[in-house]
Amino acid sequence: MERNVRILGAPTDYGANRRGVDMGPSAIRYAGLTSQLEDAGVRPEDAGDLRVPHHATRDADAGADNAKHIHEVEEVCTALADAVSSTIAEGATPLALGGDHSIAIGSMVGSARDADIGVVWFDAHGDFNTPGTSPSGNVHGMPLAAALGIGDFEGVEWANAAGLREENVAIVGLRDVDVNETAAIHASDVTAYTMSDIDEHGITEITQEALDVATSGTDGIHVSLDLDWLDPREAPGVGTPVRGGATYREAHAAMELVAESGAMRSMELVEVNPILDQHNETAALATELAASAFGKRIL
Repeated sequence: MERNVRILGAPTDYGANRRGVDMGPSAIRYAGLTSQLEDAGVRPEDAGDLRVPHHATRDADAGADNAKHIHEVEEVCTALADAVSSTIAEGATPLALGGDHSIAIGSMVGSARDADIGVVWFDAHGDFNTPGTSPSGNVHGMPLAAALGIGDFEGVEWANAAGLREENVAIVGLRDVDVNETAAIHASDVTAYTMSDIDEHGITEITQEALDVATSGTDGIHVSLDLDWLDPREAPGVGTPVRGGATYREAHAAMELVAESGAMRSMELVEVNPILDQHNETAALATELAASAFGKRIL
């Protein structure tokens, strides 16, 4: 039976430290997302963009220096959680378009309503900071810690309502992790794979292990794909590029395994910044990888 995919735009940069990522959803759509998904054999429906607080009020309620614009992030994530939950209830798979990675809090909360989910997190960064450990105060470096209720996020209902279990979370492709994040990840039951692990064991083995972690005893998985997971030569249009990332083929191979698992309940593409891109190639790559995650193959 043909799968219905609902596209949900979350055009926000309140969690980031560079402007422009709020234009990511438009850039991804312009790069041909709908046609790529159709080629994958699914039926896409574009639900448009969520309402995001206007930038004229950006500094009016900035939150604390250690959690910048946290109130705006909460507003966006709460709306996204409702949209993701409604999408699943109506029999479609939500595909959220960021925006910065803080939107993942909303995606996970919405995906986990009435279900136990696991998470596979493709990212160069751990996103495991809290307001008490973050060197920047940018919330896009905190969504996993927020969803897991770590540190300052413990008991913050809008952020950790997903009820995630650490043992069902796998991070794939780390290569830029803060000292405090390293300690927090080691102290948790989260499974983390670095790019060195991928070099040693190969992308297919690591991705399959991550999928096994996320699917063990769960009803499905949320897949979070930060485009800075890829090497900047493949994806230049991101706010926090780090050399030594996944290659084009490694990224497609990983997404193909996601599709083969049949476990994906929700997905997001984040951190595409068209201001920093070259000929919209990062947005175009995002559409291709989404298609692979939903089942597109070479043959």
